[in-house]
Amino acid sequence: MKVIDILNRHEVTISFEVFPPKTDDRYAQVEEAARKIAALSPAFMSVTYGAGGGTSANTAAIAADLQNKYGTTVLAHLTCVSSTRAHVAEMIHIYREKGIENIMALRGDIPKEGRSVFDYDHASQLIYDIKSHDSSFCIGGACYPEGHIECESPSEDILHLKEKVDAGVDFLTTQMFFDNNTLYNFLYRIREKGIEVPVLPGIMPITNKRQVARSVSLSGATIPQRFRMMVDRFGDDPAKMKQAGIIYATEQIIDLISNGVTHIHVYSMNKPEIAAGIMNSLSEILR
Repeated sequence: MKVIDILNRHEVTISFEVFPPKTDDRYAQVEEAARKIAALSPAFMSVTYGAGGGTSANTAAIAADLQNKYGTTVLAHLTCVSSTRAHVAEMIHIYREKGIENIMALRGDIPKEGRSVFDYDHASQLIYDIKSHDSSFCIGGACYPEGHIECESPSEDILHLKEKVDAGVDFLTTQMFFDNNTLYNFLYRIREKGIEVPVLPGIMPITNKRQVARSVSLSGATIPQRFRMMVDRFGDDPAKMKQAGIIYATEQIIDLISNGVTHIHVYSMNKPEIAAGIMNSLSEILR
């Protein structure tokens, strides 16, 4: 099933994300985590992808297993950082052969050694290439409620977002945010600029203290005062912090649903217990 068909429905849905192992010896562990999350019957599951295709084989394998073994709609990631056009064409062929209908097209993180000469500079170019190879794919793209950390202003970021949509994106998923007003303001601004595709809020449950600094450095997300107070109070007790983080994320989701947002994507980080905690808390809402 195509993700856009799910998003065009009116019922509330939750989707989850998993990431493939960087080494083959951890494949069984990740596969088991993905299986447990699939057992929660999410609307779909996305499977991430290492820069330059470092995990490409495992991405394709896990996505195909989720789809074929467990009947889960999958969204396979594809990044263009450090990728050649030939490699991208190969991955498109592999996804097509495995019956995968949905691709999350991303630029990806710049390698630590810095930029080199890539075949792609922007995700919009990758999106255009995918559509050129096979227009039947449903394509997702990323968006940034607080603006991409490399853009000089939110307005510039929205211009680049419009380029992705014009290149053929069917829907967008946001980077993590911890204050829902950030999302509501963002949606208002992009609709004003004529961006009308569905937008899935991306929710990151922060369940240990170390995640906070890393999440902020990667995304540039603002940390609200009540979130800081939660981390200060519970951050040194892993069990309490995990429970508090799940509750905070669930409260975000409930507020989103209350304000008319019907589809939410959760960055579940290969942790079935976190996905289950959220789904159990929303059981009647999702019924």
